[in-house]
Amino acid sequence: MSLTKAIAKSLVSSPERQKEADEDLAIVGKIQNGDVDAFDALILKYRERVYSVIYNLTSNREDASDLTQETFIKAFQSINRFKGKSSFFTWLYRIALNTSLTYLRKNKLRRFFSFEKMVDEDHSEGFIENMTADSDSDKAALMSELQEKLNDAFQKLSVKHRTVITLFEIDGLSHKEIAEIVGASVGTVRSRLHYAKQFLQGELKDYLR
Repeated sequence: MSLTKAIAKSLVSSPERQKEADEDLAIVGKIQNGDVDAFDALILKYRERVYSVIYNLTSNREDASDLTQETFIKAFQSINRFKGKSSFFTWLYRIALNTSLTYLRKNKLRRFFSFEKMVDEDHSEGFIENMTADSDSDKAALMSELQEKLNDAFQKLSVKHRTVITLFEIDGLSHKEIAEIVGASVGTVRSRLHYAKQFLQGELKDYLR
């Protein structure tokens, strides 16, 4: 099974996602009408998800915590400029992404892609199945080595390719949602994902069947 096929996702938005978007718009409306305390509901709803995507771009818990807080501060300060042309979820993630990328460019720090996080989020089942080791102990040792190799390979990708991989694999966003967040077409997002996955698969070919 190819890596691309194992982790492909649908472009179709679920009814649950649309319901979520409608609920968010209602909360935003309250905030824009003066109920600033309503913003707390959005923080509670999205704090962990925003933190997750930022952490997987920075690989530093303290930085991720600070940048998550900065993201929500920026969102609150800009809430009256939100016109509902996209979902609040997409708008917030765009702020989180831009905040993170600005930080990374400014600090020029080496960042690591978390293979363990991929496993925890269950977005890499096919990837795990393709690992050569059979026993649990062998897999644990191999995964540790694979994490290091994946980190090295991930850093060879450009920021734009690392970004789409993080949003797709870690947070499980659709191609359409990622396109709205990064300001590119769906075709461009799919192309970047395809290139990034093929590159990583090539770099890790010795660990895959």
